[in-house]
Amino acid sequence: MTPHSILRPLGTGLILATLIGCASDPNQPGFTDPRQPGPAVGQAVGATVGAVGGNAVGAVVGVAEGTAAAAKIPFNNTRRVVRQWRQETTSDGRTIQVPVDIEVDAYGRPIKAPKTATK
Repeated sequence: MTPHSILRPLGTGLILATLIGCASDPNQPGFTDPRQPGPAVGQAVGATVGAVGGNAVGAVVGVAEGTAAAAKIPFNNTRRVVRQWRQETTSDGRTIQVPVDIEVDAYGRPIKAPKTATK
């Protein structure tokens, strides 16, 4: 096979597709007359089958996405650290700020009780 034997049909098809697309009326949905009974019924059946098929596929995808989202909830180990500052007085009388880090879950609830300083 020569390159001309491959490229010539592809080029011809591209030109024909372009000309057909340019010559068609965008307001007319197809080549048939939608006011005739046969094409009207065909378009109605096609629209119904497309809508039912699309909704069925959408339902399956929705169930799969919901299942995946629910299955990963127990494995969510997102933790954040909230830092609070506490004032303490040193043995020589100075007042200093001491950070207290509290680990919280995704809802802001403490995972462990904060450590308290012993005096």
